[in-house]
Amino acid sequence: MPVPKKRSSHTRGKKRRTHWKAQAPHLVPCPRCHHLMVPHRICPNCGYYKGKLYIKETEE
Repeated sequence: MPVPKKRSSHTRGKKRRTHWKAQAPHLVPCPRCHHLMVPHRICPNCGYYKGKLYIKETEE
């Protein structure tokens, strides 16, 4: 099993991890209610996906 010949510094490891950042979710407007939603998911506002109702709205 290969083993590193020299110890890698803390800076070297941190340079390798510079791209490990949290990214904001990509949001698109719902075609039915125009509320922002994650693509390819059921709209949390109206409950529709691809023209079909999947979650019924409850009235309070």
